[in-house]
Amino acid sequence: MNKTEASARIDKLKELINKYRYSRLVLDTQLVEENIEDSLKKELFDLEQQYPDLVTPDSPTQRVGGQSLDKFEKFTHPARMLSFNDAFNPEDMNDWVARMERIESNAVKSGFYCELKIDGLAIELIYRDRLLSVGSTRGDGFVGENVTQNIKTIEAVPLSLNSDEEILDEFKKSKRSHLIKYFEDNGLPSEIVVRGEVFIGLEMFKKVNEEQKKAGEATYANPRNLAAGSLRQLDPSITANRKLNSFAYSLVTDMGQQVHEDEHIILHALGFKTNSHNKFCKNIEEVNDFRNKWEVERDVLDYEIDGVVVLVNDNSIFDGLGIVGKAPRAGIAYKFAPKQATTIVEDIFVSVGRTGTLTPIAMLKPVEIGGATVSRATLHNEDEITRLGLKIGDTVVVGRAGDVIPDIISVLPELRTGKEKFFKFPSKCPVCNEAVERKDGESAYKCVNHDCPAQRREAIYHFVSKAGVNMDGLGPKIIDQLMDVGLISDSADLYKIKKADLLNLDRFADKSADNLISTIYDHRKISLDRFIYSLGIPNVGSETARDLAKHFKTLDAIKNASAEDLNAIENIGDVVAKAISGWFRKKSNQKLLDKFNEVGVEIEDYKSDTKSQKFAGLSFVLTGTLPTLSREQAEDIIRANGGEVSSSVSKKTSYLLLGAEPGSKYDKARELGVRIISELEFLSMLK
Repeated sequence: MNKTEASARIDKLKELINKYRYSRLVLDTQLVEENIEDSLKKELFDLEQQYPDLVTPDSPTQRVGGQSLDKFEKFTHPARMLSFNDAFNPEDMNDWVARMERIESNAVKSGFYCELKIDGLAIELIYRDRLLSVGSTRGDGFVGENVTQNIKTIEAVPLSLNSDEEILDEFKKSKRSHLIKYFEDNGLPSEIVVRGEVFIGLEMFKKVNEEQKKAGEATYANPRNLAAGSLRQLDPSITANRKLNSFAYSLVTDMGQQVHEDEHIILHALGFKTNSHNKFCKNIEEVNDFRNKWEVERDVLDYEIDGVVVLVNDNSIFDGLGIVGKAPRAGIAYKFAPKQATTIVEDIFVSVGRTGTLTPIAMLKPVEIGGATVSRATLHNEDEITRLGLKIGDTVVVGRAGDVIPDIISVLPELRTGKEKFFKFPSKCPVCNEAVERKDGESAYKCVNHDCPAQRREAIYHFVSKAGVNMDGLGPKIIDQLMDVGLISDSADLYKIKKADLLNLDRFADKSADNLISTIYDHRKISLDRFIYSLGIPNVGSETARDLAKHFKTLDAIKNASAEDLNAIENIGDVVAKAISGWFRKKSNQKLLDKFNEVGVEIEDYKSDTKSQKFAGLSFVLTGTLPTLSREQAEDIIRANGGEVSSSVSKKTSYLLLGAEPGSKYDKARELGVRIISELEFLSMLK
């Protein structure tokens, strides 16, 4: 965009960010998730970097926090409390390093100190003659709130500092001679200023929300909100009951520290609780490894973290690089991949699925969410577009969790320019140009042409997919080519292909043709549950297909089952039962099944693959990406050991198997008290 457009966008971004920040920080009402604010601030920061003369003193990138509340006495900090700019990927981190090295060529030679970024509330503690004198919140960075009596209820915050002997003993254990010498020469300063974070543990968070529910009160949205609200209670006894926790992470007072790592050693010696997971990293590669490790492993902690804070370890270099706007140049918050972000809807197109359903898809300005670049998101149906009030050109909040297809969560109409356009749903199929219809009581439009090429194409994609027959190497591009030349019109036709047919096609040589023919031949025997799933029967997923196979044992038994027989199976309701019965009674589908038989496909009767009973009576739910096992491998292990796999969390769930970037199942499991295990714990259960 040009400078004029950038200026208009900056003004709208500033207005919206300030609205969200004021509500969250001053009114204690969170309108959106903080990663939405982060995403908008990142866009604003990038635009201001591109046009520095558009930066104004009132920009959210130039300030810290918000106005302090009037509930407590205000307190002016001895030195301004800063926060950090954000980075979300290695490219952002490389840009950060490059900016520092343009000012100081040796900026990162001393390495980095990395701290887990606790999702809590920043505090400042002032000790005079060893005793806690003042505890305050950050407020706007210059003036905070005096919450000393509440901070005194936090056991992790010492009311008095350790003795000289204890301090010196800890320094000697660290073998840092410069700290020992400084302390022996100067002793303990009469005033010591320390900074840290107040937070609430996840178990305590859950307990407080349970008590809120019992009392008929509103629950807290997240641990950070609860920690902030608890620290601002006028009655310290309420704060005490919340059992807040704290880590100290910064020493403002000079006690001989030369690097930031020294500050943690000194703080520990003084009697503060510091985070044992923090680590020195000698280069940016180790920083990336540290951040990536904790993105995967953060769920083993009893508190929430949303990234890591990365600091140039050498204090003299850190101070020499100075401050820009609200943040020190030599520190940055390296955030975990957000599950939500903001972007712009550039267009909307309609795809046609294997059952003829028309699904509107939003084409997005590419944005990184959950560790992946997202350029499209499902809009589900016409009703969803209406509910969102979405127009082409809108700025939207997009969410992505685990392996879920990205969703548009909300629209930000405040950022409209007037150029946005309404989307009109098509009256004809965009593939075959036949009419589409929307039946009463249904939310989706469907193509009425059952011979629509899009439906047949999608059905074959589904048949060969990983969860279906799993014909590895036979992807959409090859299927498109086979259909375009008339070699196949349905899934059964795959088994009629000859090597000579393939050699006449582009990109097929002797070896590649042999490989594809071999792949198809190797999948002539198909397990009953996989075959049922691969047929693409409406409402029949892999779990339902497995339930059908387990109950009926043979394909003929399923084909002949009535809707009443099907409805009697656990987990299969009336709608699904009618869909299955109706599919097998349709003549075109009966012909397809006959065709599979004619081309030599053998459907294996169901046989239990249970090898042991280690998981007998246990129900597992999986969420996120596991470190070494695929989802299918983990499910196979569970079933092979007598366990059950479910797609949703309930009170009956025994374990939630947790991977990186979990979805809403993780939140549900925590709410219900379901035991959450890592892949390592899961595998150890097999020993």
